[in-house]
Amino acid sequence: MPRYKLTIEYDGGPFIGWQRQDNGPSVQSVLERAAEELDGAPREVYGAGRTDSGVHALGQAAHVDLGKDMPASMVRDALNHHLKPHPVAVIEARKVSADFHARFSASQRGYLYRLHTRRAPLTLTRGLAWRIRQPLDIAAMHKAARHLVGSHDFTTFRDSRCQADNPVKSLDQITVFQSGEEIHVTVAAISFLHRQVRSIVGSLVEVGRGKWSPDDFKAALDAADRTRCGPVAPPDGLYLAFVRYL
Repeated sequence: MPRYKLTIEYDGGPFIGWQRQDNGPSVQSVLERAAEELDGAPREVYGAGRTDSGVHALGQAAHVDLGKDMPASMVRDALNHHLKPHPVAVIEARKVSADFHARFSASQRGYLYRLHTRRAPLTLTRGLAWRIRQPLDIAAMHKAARHLVGSHDFTTFRDSRCQADNPVKSLDQITVFQSGEEIHVTVAAISFLHRQVRSIVGSLVEVGRGKWSPDDFKAALDAADRTRCGPVAPPDGLYLAFVRYL
């Protein structure tokens, strides 16, 4: 059976997350229904990352095996036809070898978190960014974030229900910078713990507000204690930005 790698964009607002579940619509389930409509038989879609409810994607990666051998552009267009009216789009499809796996072959994942600092409510980006009603000290946030680069015990910044066996992860890079009217936090690593990015961003906002210093942030990391985490950022501003492969 030919295997196709999919690059997918979606608005996570209407979904319970990526993973197929019984309690509501998921991104995986609507993609699998589209694949079944295309191929005439049930097909499983494997994703590179299990985004939570309300989390978006600019470059989620997935793979699917189809019974029909079709041009990749036809797979892309047919899936998009069957995905209507869901806010999910296959940006690219391409044929890959049978040993490719969207999750296990990934060498790096990148996330973007979008912050708006303004008093007025969000309109065009409502549900797509986190509004903070006061200015934030971006330089202090970036200085604090630099403490995360490298290998650390991220117990402080992982959800208490995280099922990972090991809290140690290695962050390749993290940046905090101004982008137009927004503040962007970008982070990249081979893999992440449950709600790790949202936990980090929420604590960085405490630094930006002046409630924590960069040293306080480092002390929270070093404590390896979930109770030392700041408020967890909402899902609205989080995007799975890319998945890379060697």
